[in-house]
Amino acid sequence: MDYLTSTYYFDYETDEIQELVKELKTDILTKKEKAKRIYNKIRDEWRYDPYTLSFVKEGYVASTIAKKPKGHCIDKSILLITCLRALGIPARIHLAKVKNHIAVERLTEKFGTNELTPHGMVNLCLDDKWLKVSPAFNESLCKMCNVAPLEFDGDNDSIFQEYNNEGNEFMEYVEDYGHFEDVPLDFIFNNVKEHYPELIEKYKGEAEIKL
Repeated sequence: MDYLTSTYYFDYETDEIQELVKELKTDILTKKEKAKRIYNKIRDEWRYDPYTLSFVKEGYVASTIAKKPKGHCIDKSILLITCLRALGIPARIHLAKVKNHIAVERLTEKFGTNELTPHGMVNLCLDDKWLKVSPAFNESLCKMCNVAPLEFDGDNDSIFQEYNNEGNEFMEYVEDYGHFEDVPLDFIFNNVKEHYPELIEKYKGEAEIKL
């Protein structure tokens, strides 16, 4: 698998995705520079929102996500992967379970726990090296949580901060589900149903949950 292919979900040939990457489709920039710029764009121009969950495959298509002002971690990961592939940079989705230790009151109220699963992030390949990056938390949200925004230098992983600026525990990776060739919709849906049964029962049959 070359992880450069356009798929149903990673539909980079669409106008919406081509518009996002058009300024980066130049030989003046290296692939590393392109990756850093598109990472920052996806991180900050789509607000993080863990409280809207789609249960139809159409909700996980990159060109559809691009039309929205916000998205959860899987949405933003899909968008970043699609843009990276459009720029000729191999990329794939990586899923995990994380535990949030700061500003968890609403999370716990809505989900019944401060654990979020599956959490989406991105693997991308630069200079024959696979790196992990998480574009989920936009800069303004990081300021609210008193944590530095995740930066990506093109050489090292950029995954959730373990501590905030005051040294308090912030994010914890609980379980690693590994990477996938395409968006693993069945795995995502089954994972959500397994971990949030009361939520699923409450919104049974809904195409989208807005908490």
